[in-house]
Amino acid sequence: MKIVIPVANGQLSMHFGHCEKFAVIEVDEKEKKILGKEFLDAPPHQPGLLPPWLAERGANVIIAGGMGQRAQELFAANGIKVVIGAPAESPEKLAGDFLAGTLVSGANVCDH
Repeated sequence: MKIVIPVANGQLSMHFGHCEKFAVIEVDEKEKKILGKEFLDAPPHQPGLLPPWLAERGANVIIAGGMGQRAQELFAANGIKVVIGAPAESPEKLAGDFLAGTLVSGANVCDH
């Protein structure tokens, strides 16, 4: 499984479509451990681009601070689960908490 997390300054970026990079964390869902990690430079912002772009890179789950409703629908249409309202933590901590079932999500900080 690949978990994708938008990153700015080494932590979760609260605004999904305007992050610097995406952390792609490859995990073993059964063993609940991180197998590897890479960082992808975010492409130029363009509505509707990220769902297919991240799907092509194997994304299964997106962990975000905030994301607009339309973007959530586009990710779902690409077979990618979206978790919103995550705290500003490191990608490794967020992926680990997600695997452990302890990721606490709050309000969606994006309303467009």
